[in-house]
Amino acid sequence: MTVKPKKSFGQHFLHDENIARKIAGSLTGYGEYNNLLEVGPGMGMLSKQLLKMPGMSWHGIEYDKESVDYFVEQFPHAASKIKHGDFLKYNLNSLFNNNKFGLIGNFPYNISTQIVFKALEYRNQIPEIVGMFQKEVAERLASKHGSKTYGILSVLCQTFYDVEILFRVSEKVFYPPPNVISAVVRMKTKNNAIDLACEKKLFEIVKIAFNQRRKTLRNALKQSVAKDDMSSGLFDKRAEQLSVDDFKMLTEYIINLK
Repeated sequence: MTVKPKKSFGQHFLHDENIARKIAGSLTGYGEYNNLLEVGPGMGMLSKQLLKMPGMSWHGIEYDKESVDYFVEQFPHAASKIKHGDFLKYNLNSLFNNNKFGLIGNFPYNISTQIVFKALEYRNQIPEIVGMFQKEVAERLASKHGSKTYGILSVLCQTFYDVEILFRVSEKVFYPPPNVISAVVRMKTKNNAIDLACEKKLFEIVKIAFNQRRKTLRNALKQSVAKDDMSSGLFDKRAEQLSVDDFKMLTEYIINLK
């Protein structure tokens, strides 16, 4: 008798096939990439749908060895495509050799933001991300300036991706059921993302600004920009008042000072 894996690493396993089918169907960039990476396949409910996609090369990374063993037993034809390991430490180019790939998964709640930051490191290779998140994290990803949930995660993701919350998911479709509502988010690469030369400086400015979010940028950035160079009105605003385009504009302004 097959023993189902226990919940591990903050994972709640999806057991509703209709929801799994809906998540898989949320991938709209199909054809733009031929590789797909699922983070945390668990019992394979979503994998079952993804493995049906013609012409798509599926890969999975699963942290829990018991889940890997269960997956291999249920999907022997895909046994060579699932890797036992920590996604956060995995060299993804060992799987894809610098080729583009889509990223998808019922992301473990306790590392979901870290998964997104890891994905941003490979943003030039990932045209599309579809993920299940705790609702509050999903809202942070998609939040616009002026909102209390708008922060570092919002700005950095929306600099490179168009972010959309697709639908909410009840706790009843998971085993064991979490104590939170979930939401599925789709992120698709922007065509007008920031210039490569500005990326490092943008990350630096955004982190400084939100780590001192109660201060105006004039005060938050005083160690980085000379007072006489703060002629732009953007410096009189606080971090949450600046849109993604404002942060890009501010970054270019500061770079041009030098």
